[in-house]
Amino acid sequence: MKNFIITFALMTIALAAFAQSNSEHLTFKGVPIDGTLNEYVAKMENAGFSHIDTKDGVAILSGEFAGYKDCMIGVMTFQKCDLVHEIRILFPRQNTWKGLDFDYNRLKSMLSKKYGKPDECVEKFVNTPRYLNMNDENDKMREVENNHCIYYSVFKIKNGNISLFIEYDGVFGGCRVKLWYSDKINSKAFEEAAIDDL
Repeated sequence: MKNFIITFALMTIALAAFAQSNSEHLTFKGVPIDGTLNEYVAKMENAGFSHIDTKDGVAILSGEFAGYKDCMIGVMTFQKCDLVHEIRILFPRQNTWKGLDFDYNRLKSMLSKKYGKPDECVEKFVNTPRYLNMNDENDKMREVENNHCIYYSVFKIKNGNISLFIEYDGVFGGCRVKLWYSDKINSKAFEEAAIDDL
């Protein structure tokens, strides 16, 4: 009986270790994207970010990220299950295409060094009026503002997706580069909880 209990205990420990190794979460700033919103915000504050506000299951923080000051960080959760599943970083606004293009390509290069080439990459302008000169920086910025700019790179890794893109920000205003970290496990739980609403 004693040997059975020891064997059972060892099997339980081994299974727990196996489950942990197969349920790793994507990390942001070294912190796994997991837990409740309040727990995650506390960890981000410990990492040096300032908590600005929390509303409707989204916490907004600010701070320095990847060498950029004054970034805004959104910690996304589904209120129904209070589980963090996505981190969204908004880099500082740019007033020129040259600035936007520089930020995008700099971050894409850094991500590629860490994760390899992007699994998806589209960098083009669409539905552009013929009268615009797409060699002109002002025309390019107008097209970003009109949502005719499709610039994104997606890195699909074991624990989730990291998506980088250029976009006009209708909420906070201005053209900027954005970066999203989506945890695979918790995004699936988020989707399943959302499906339950249908």
